[in-house]
Amino acid sequence: MKRLFLLVLAFVFATSQAIAQSQSAKELVFELFSPDLPDSSAVFVSGSIAQFGNWNPASIKMEAKGNHLWRLTIQGEFPDLIEYKFTLGSWEKEAAGANGLPLQNFVLKPKENTSVRHDIYFWLDGKPRMLKGEITGKVNYHRQMKGEGILDRDIVVLLPSDYELNPRKKYPVLYMHDGQNLFDPATSSFGVDWQIDETLDSLAKLGTVQIPIVVGIYNTSERTADYTPGEQNKKYMKFVAEIVKPFIDANYRTLSSRKNTAIGGSSYGGLVSFMLAWEYPHLFSKAFCLSPAFKVQNIDYVQRVLNDAKHKKLIFYIDNGGLGLEEQLQPGIDDMLEALKKNGFVKNKDFFWILDSEARHFESDWAKRMPHAFELLYKFK
Repeated sequence: MKRLFLLVLAFVFATSQAIAQSQSAKELVFELFSPDLPDSSAVFVSGSIAQFGNWNPASIKMEAKGNHLWRLTIQGEFPDLIEYKFTLGSWEKEAAGANGLPLQNFVLKPKENTSVRHDIYFWLDGKPRMLKGEITGKVNYHRQMKGEGILDRDIVVLLPSDYELNPRKKYPVLYMHDGQNLFDPATSSFGVDWQIDETLDSLAKLGTVQIPIVVGIYNTSERTADYTPGEQNKKYMKFVAEIVKPFIDANYRTLSSRKNTAIGGSSYGGLVSFMLAWEYPHLFSKAFCLSPAFKVQNIDYVQRVLNDAKHKKLIFYIDNGGLGLEEQLQPGIDDMLEALKKNGFVKNKDFFWILDSEARHFESDWAKRMPHAFELLYKFK
């Protein structure tokens, strides 16, 4: 369930119903050949469009054609890019590689009527993968914190390596969304975490940046409503600003001023990080926005920034990749960068933008970019 949930919420903005531009009616034919799979097996396609069930692993069943071949034909209007996978009805039984790990998403850019065939030789065995938890450093957990109008959620706090050695020292704080994905592969949705703990441990040894307390705020089954503009989003942002932050300041040795307080996340988490900085500038001075969904579906936070038409004393780290769903984020990111410039923000001073053209929309890609992000926003003056 956790895997399905994250797939749905991380990639929901890529559905064909949501992306209207550059669409036209087409016929797409998908064939799958799996020589070791019995012909009686139920095989499903799951992907980023409604015709693929919006990442439901047991929604769209392929037709068995015999001789270990399955086929699915769909017609309609499609976005410029589709991502999909094959399953036997659950994410515990998805197509895998020879190494026993799930295959990456297949990507199709349907410019015209298209037929594609995939040969799949391995499948997961249906047993949940057992991942060994491994965190570098000291963490504290605060379970089931409550906010008005939103689901309860856990908070995990990563302390700097010298926190207990210097009882009089106070620290800046970085609040981050999708907290279960930050430090521990055992709690991360895909068995891959952001490695924030390892990154900060390495940077601490180099002595080149300030090391903050990192507060990971877990997501819930209502992640999209929490992280995207709307009434529930307002309640979530109020929870972060008026419940989580005061709690952390009261229970840890923090530098609580806006100058020393940052917010960060990826995808929709990158969007809500920008929003929190923009709408609570008296609390936050900087935001990490990795692969942010500034302008997708019916979301357009770019216009909100343009409507403000004023400069705010904030610093933004913004980045994105260039493969798969990252391509669809690019127009909105480009528009936001221009909006910031129109509001008086200066590149490489008030905001930084990093493009990693070979990166995908995934935890390991964000992990690779975080060391440089910390160096830009936390470097000693």
